[in-house]
Amino acid sequence: MIDTHTHLYSSQFDEDRDEAIQRALDAGVQQLLLPNVDHRSINGMLALEVKYPGVCFPMMGLHPCSVNEDWEAALSELKKWIDQRPFIAIGEIGIDLYWDKTFQTQQEQAFITQINWAKERNLPIVIHARDSFPEIYSVLDAHNDERLRGVFHCFSGTEADVQKILNYGGFSFGIGGVITYKKSNLPDAVKHIPLNKLVLETDSPYLAPSPFRGKRNESAYITHVASKISDIFEVSEQEIDRITTENARNLFSI
Repeated sequence: MIDTHTHLYSSQFDEDRDEAIQRALDAGVQQLLLPNVDHRSINGMLALEVKYPGVCFPMMGLHPCSVNEDWEAALSELKKWIDQRPFIAIGEIGIDLYWDKTFQTQQEQAFITQINWAKERNLPIVIHARDSFPEIYSVLDAHNDERLRGVFHCFSGTEADVQKILNYGGFSFGIGGVITYKKSNLPDAVKHIPLNKLVLETDSPYLAPSPFRGKRNESAYITHVASKISDIFEVSEQEIDRITTENARNLFSI
């Protein structure tokens, strides 16, 4: 399996990061893909790549919640990294209107800038969309073409959103712990996603699956996500593991 979205560099792992990685490996999670947040997360992220070559793979991007009045300077700093060395994706990027709409325009502009980075470098994008599907679609409607591909990280939409995203052509769906929650409507939407468009993720340390909900999430728990998807599609867990791993490797060129 591949955890396509984990913030292992988070301070929440400071006391047992190596142990958490070992638990993931023991659970059959072979690769851990690390989305960037802003300039503060870069060093910790790259240190994991050095310590765990072939296991930890970094991305580069500016998280929408890190976008403020200095967004252009922040992007300029991140672009220096992209110009210096390879990354597997541009992410995580997007629009988040859940906490604050103050910098909505700036979030949209930063999103567009980073989409263009991805196109220029033939890299996938990892989209963060929270309370912002219409705004995300507005940007993609204007900028989608045959060069654009990626994943809707932590997908939380409806069947209508599934169809809209599939119509773009190049996007997969990152499914995490929310799908295991008893009151979640996500299973109803996920059953309409082709299996070749699904990838597994945790978003750890956030959004732990049942039965760990409310606790710190970690990559080893991705097995609970795979199990739930197995139930939804009535396909063996082994087959879900195989398909989603192949999907992730193809998408991120691992």
